[in-house]
Amino acid sequence: MPRYRLDLEYDGGPYKGFQAQADLPTIQGSIERAVMAFCGEALRLHAAGRTDTGVHALQQVAHIDLARDWKPEVVRDALNAHLVPEPIAIIAASLAPEGFHARFSAKGRRYLYRIVNRVAPLALDRHRVWRLKKPLDVAAMSEAAATLVGHHDFTTFRDVDCQAKSPLKTLDEARVWREGDEVRLAFSARSFLHRQVRSMTGSLAEVGAGRWSPADLEAALEAKDRTRCGQVAPAEGLYLAGVEY
Repeated sequence: MPRYRLDLEYDGGPYKGFQAQADLPTIQGSIERAVMAFCGEALRLHAAGRTDTGVHALQQVAHIDLARDWKPEVVRDALNAHLVPEPIAIIAASLAPEGFHARFSAKGRRYLYRIVNRVAPLALDRHRVWRLKKPLDVAAMSEAAATLVGHHDFTTFRDVDCQAKSPLKTLDEARVWREGDEVRLAFSARSFLHRQVRSMTGSLAEVGAGRWSPADLEAALEAKDRTRCGQVAPAEGLYLAGVEY
C-alpha cells in the first residue's frame, strides 16, 4: 500500500481548526472528503501538526495511504480538483520513503506570526494578520525574544487545556523584525505546546508597546505561571511556515 506525502497550504479562516470534527468544517475533513471523491477510499489523513481554528499554513505536511499505486501528480491534481472552491491547495504530492510519518518523522516545525503595525485599517490582509495601531519597538521585542530561546519550562505560555505531558520545550529560534508596516515573528522548535506561539507573541507585543520591559517577559517565563502571560495573540496572524524532516 503506497504512502503519499502531501505538502499543502491553506487559509484557516473558514475552518474550525485542522482536526476533523463531526458537522464542522475542518482542513482534515475537507481533504478526506476529497480523497473519497477521488478514489472512493475512506481513510484518515495524518499531519505534522493540528493547527487551531483560524490558523493558516504556508507549508503543512500530511500523508495518506492509498490502495492503488497512483502517480503522485495524479494524486495532487485530483485532490485539488475536488477541493475547489475551498482555500486549501495540495502544492506537491510524492511517494513517501519507507517508514515516513508526517507527524512522528518531523524533526522541527517553524511558525510565522504577522503583525501589521499601522493606524489605517486593513483592506487586503483582513483575517490574515493582527493589526496593532500603537507603534511597536522591534528592538525591545527582539531583546525579549532572545530570552525565550533554549530549553525552558514554558508553563507561562501554555494553554490551560494543553494535553502535552510536560511543559518543557526547547525553542531553537525566536526572531522579530520589521518589513515596512509589518512586524514579523519567527519561531522554530521540534514541537510546541498548545497556543505557545500565540501566547509568546502576545507577550512580546506587550514589550513592543512599552507596557512590559524585556526583563518583565523574562520574569514571566521564569515564573512558570499561566496567569503571568500577557494577552494571547489572535489566531488570524499565525502561519505554520514549514516542517523539517
